[in-house]
Amino acid sequence: MLDSPGLSQKMEQLGINGQSSITFVIGGSLGLDRRVLERADYRLSFSKMTFPHQLMRVILLEQLYRAYRIMKGEPYHK
Repeated sequence: MLDSPGLSQKMEQLGINGQSSITFVIGGSLGLDRRVLERADYRLSFSKMTFPHQLMRVILLEQLYRAYRIMKGEPYHK
């Protein structure tokens, strides 16, 4: 689990700068298949709680928005 500045830093380390290709896989309530986990370059957890896929998509998008704002040195809401 990372905070917003930590996610921004991790994205920079992975070379994700808005022109990269990246795939996010959102696991179900039972998690992900072992093969998916083994293939991942990085695993990110937002919480130990379970969220519906529709809500998790919005949370992920919002966190990516914050991460890009942080990378650009722009303010973001805390």
